[in-house]
Amino acid sequence: MSGHSKWSTIKRAKAANDAKKGAIFTKVSNLITMAVKEKGADIDSNFTLRMAIDKAKEANMPKDNIERAIKRGTGELAGDQIEELYYEGIGPVNSQFIVKCLTDNKNRSASSIRHIFTKYGGALSSVMWNFNKLGVISFKKEQLSDLGIDKEELELELIDNGAQDIKIEEEDYVIYTQVSDLQSVKETLEKKNINIESAELNYIAKEEQEISDSDKDKVENFINALDEDEDVSDYYTNLKL
Repeated sequence: MSGHSKWSTIKRAKAANDAKKGAIFTKVSNLITMAVKEKGADIDSNFTLRMAIDKAKEANMPKDNIERAIKRGTGELAGDQIEELYYEGIGPVNSQFIVKCLTDNKNRSASSIRHIFTKYGGALSSVMWNFNKLGVISFKKEQLSDLGIDKEELELELIDNGAQDIKIEEEDYVIYTQVSDLQSVKETLEKKNINIESAELNYIAKEEQEISDSDKDKVENFINALDEDEDVSDYYTNLKL
């Protein structure tokens, strides 16, 4: 299934560049503000906020920035309202993308996303029909041996708590859940002291598309353009990246 490791990839790719790190801070700040706006500032009861703050810490975002983002969400700090918007489209080599934006200016976002799709040979178009919204959790599989955890017992416990599918990749475990079960599966792992790399809601393609070596540059340039747009919070694709 596509799309589960984008956050880790973006984080690593941008960490070395201060300007791009600033863009990550903007993206994560908007995530925090939106989470507070929707479900309040109590981190214990607001799972979405907890995930957003985890991302902020992964990106080494200063505590003051996190607190300001929370206060924007509660209305304690003045500022433009953040909106969550989704754009669907056909990208390079007839690929499918769903782009999530968190923005204080929807006209700017719409114009920017349309420009990016057009620039790289695509266009805005309906593709949501090929995606399911799922919870996706990933962690390094080496932790199981380090912590003395039996793999089969863990998988059975995860299934009991809502895991729908478990994929074992080269270095990672990737667990897929229904949206409503993401929190309980994440808490099951945390109770076992497993360090989670990412836990988020993703749009997962029902049918994936292979990409040839000759087309990789086209797709990479398109994705880089999305990453560099501060309004873009995330993206989901049917490509096997």
